[in-house]
Amino acid sequence: MRTDKNSDRKNGSRTIFDSVGKYVAENFLPLISFVVMFVLASLLAFFRIATTNTISSYNIDDYEVGQISDVTIKANKSLPADYDNPVSVQKGEKVIRKGFPITEEGYAKLKRMAESSAYIDYRAFADSVLYLMMLGVLYFFLFSRTCLGKKPSGKEMITENLFFVFTYAVAVLGMKTVLFSSPYALGVILPVAFCSFLMAILFGQLDALCFALHAAFGVLNASGYLLVPFLYTLCISLSAARIVHKIERRIDIVFASLLQGVLSAVFLTVFKIIFNDSFAEGMLSLAGVAFNGFLSGILCLGFLTPLEYVLNSASVFRLMDLSDLNNPIMKKMLVTASGTYNHSMMVASLAEAACREIGANSLVARVGGYFHDIGKMDNPEYFVENQSGRENIHKDINPSLSVSIIRSHVKKGVEKAREMRMPPQVVDIISEHHGNQVIAYFYNEAKQSDPNVSPDDYSYSGNPPSTRESAVVMLADTVEAACRTLEKPSVPRLDKFIQTLINAKIENHQLDNCNLTFRDLNLIRQTFVQMLAGYYHSRIEYPDQKDPDAVRPQEAVLGDRTLDKARGIEAPAAADGAADGAANAAAGKQKEQPAKADDGAKKGSAKKAEKDAKAEKDGKAEKEPKGDAAEHKKGKGNGK
Repeated sequence: MRTDKNSDRKNGSRTIFDSVGKYVAENFLPLISFVVMFVLASLLAFFRIATTNTISSYNIDDYEVGQISDVTIKANKSLPADYDNPVSVQKGEKVIRKGFPITEEGYAKLKRMAESSAYIDYRAFADSVLYLMMLGVLYFFLFSRTCLGKKPSGKEMITENLFFVFTYAVAVLGMKTVLFSSPYALGVILPVAFCSFLMAILFGQLDALCFALHAAFGVLNASGYLLVPFLYTLCISLSAARIVHKIERRIDIVFASLLQGVLSAVFLTVFKIIFNDSFAEGMLSLAGVAFNGFLSGILCLGFLTPLEYVLNSASVFRLMDLSDLNNPIMKKMLVTASGTYNHSMMVASLAEAACREIGANSLVARVGGYFHDIGKMDNPEYFVENQSGRENIHKDINPSLSVSIIRSHVKKGVEKAREMRMPPQVVDIISEHHGNQVIAYFYNEAKQSDPNVSPDDYSYSGNPPSTRESAVVMLADTVEAACRTLEKPSVPRLDKFIQTLINAKIENHQLDNCNLTFRDLNLIRQTFVQMLAGYYHSRIEYPDQKDPDAVRPQEAVLGDRTLDKARGIEAPAAADGAADGAANAAAGKQKEQPAKADDGAKKGSAKKAEKDAKAEKDGKAEKEPKGDAAEHKKGKGNGK
């Protein structure tokens, strides 16, 4: 019995250690960055405590002569008298006693202890370290799948740690200066708006909101637990994250910086009113925070491009650049694989509209739709949309070889995307847009010759979509390709057919990891139906419209001449004859006779062509059935 318990304990311990080891291996860089952040913040906290006049976590300004002490303070070190403080302190001496009034000598000794560089309040430092540890727990909670709805990348967490240390250091150093030591003046130098702008643009609004909470609690500790800097930091960070939420052009950052400057001044004014602070000495602070907000946007505009390149993030500006159809790879696709190009355009439009309806990132979906099939450019003739009436190549090769060619376009697409340094979100869409589903057409063909064939050999080797945008691109890709085979694509038929395709994806477990709800799927289906119904719209048949394959070349020429005649344009032959006659008359009598002969020949050819056309038209009229002629007359009468 004891052996079983010991083995269970060992197995449990081993499981815990394996889980911790796996977590550390998967998040090595973020953990290292957090440790570095914690060490740097602790050093800054030590600097703050060592340069602050505190004793036992109490500031010297909290005491005065004659005050009844609420705590007993003992000296931890012996301090000799000096010129500024001509009193000595002995180790272990009770400087002040709880419940007794503070004497002048006791206050002088307290002041000597607080101003001594040899005396460091380690209790206050321990309090700050404990606070930073709790802040670390908050950091791991904020930047987790629970809050962000996704697994944060290492670049996100490293960037957030750098911004936090930067903000914390500015707050600590600012409180040590005379100019910015006031809680209302500290906001003039805090870079929270700048950091929030970058976090929101580079990684999204949720990351910026989590950074706002983390930075605000950091400033609370750095400012000596003053409430005004904490509230100001929180408000500025949240407003900055919201302002740049839906910007689409770089010039919009300038307008965002102007708005941020106004909001900064408004927030500080409100806090001055709430905490009953004087405006006489705070006008410079109001101007300073307004300039800080404006400058933050301008600096963000300058730092954004290099950070986009270094971090390879899917920022709105980076995605807008990738969505430009004039880039070389899209031009190459248009030339080498025009069918795939047109398919990608439609997939991108469907995915963008659907993501907009469900609240997903429509720009990521659009770019993913453009590039999801770039791997087909190496072998475009093996994909049916590029065969354009030619015989299907796959009829002459083995199904297993066909599957290997079809599957390879996903791998090649991922390789091309990484060579172009596309954002990870776009690369994931390319790798996941087919999931791991079976290629049914070739699997059924192979199964006819070998009933024991494995479905895994005829399946894509990717993973099912992990994000909503990737899942929407998968559905758009399937729907666009399948609906091209649908006869008479009316709205009810499209609706039923698309619902069948979506149900098939659900049954094959392709949508298990993407967080799409049934409400989202319903909105996606409705969007697809609406857009495809407009794409496959019908047209009214024009009068006398003929099948181009049934029209002979001579009829086409005659039709053009008849149209020209109706427009009042003379026959080309007659015009040429008149021009030639005028030219020959001006040239002289020696060349007049050959010119007239040529002119007559051309006129004769024109008359002969008109005569043949008239005879052929009369012959066709005689062959026309009487019923058709009656209907024609009847239609003509109705037209009148």
